[in-house]
Amino acid sequence: MSFLLPKLSSKMEVDTVIKSTEDLVLVLRFGRDNDSACLQLDDILSKTSAELAKMAAIYCVDVDSVREYTEYFDITLIPATIFFFNGQHMKVDWGRPDHTKFIGSFKRKQDFIDVVEVIYRGAMKGKLMVTSPLDPRDVPKYDLIYKDI
Repeated sequence: MSFLLPKLSSKMEVDTVIKSTEDLVLVLRFGRDNDSACLQLDDILSKTSAELAKMAAIYCVDVDSVREYTEYFDITLIPATIFFFNGQHMKVDWGRPDHTKFIGSFKRKQDFIDVVEVIYRGAMKGKLMVTSPLDPRDVPKYDLIYKDI
């Protein structure tokens, strides 16, 4: 279903979209078009894009094409969904140590809609971090592994 969503394939395209998207939640799905979890998430994103058109702009970003952002946001597990509002990175308290991104696919279409609504309302109030409206059981769990360099 990723063919239904606009794609960003270079750092310059991602930069332009982040800077130019105003008064909308910018949703960037980092992943690969041939990954099954990405396809499941893309299906949810494409089905909700029309409903959320006044609140959100949704784009797909290939992790292999835009290495700078993949490294910057430490995207090691895909799909990873990152949110922005007026050029600001929006963080969500998912009940996990990492608030910068959502890892995995949303279970239901309504889960994604609820997250976008909470981010939009919080951002309109000037917040840079909001609390997830999802049931903690619906948020994928994973362990953070830190490397000493």
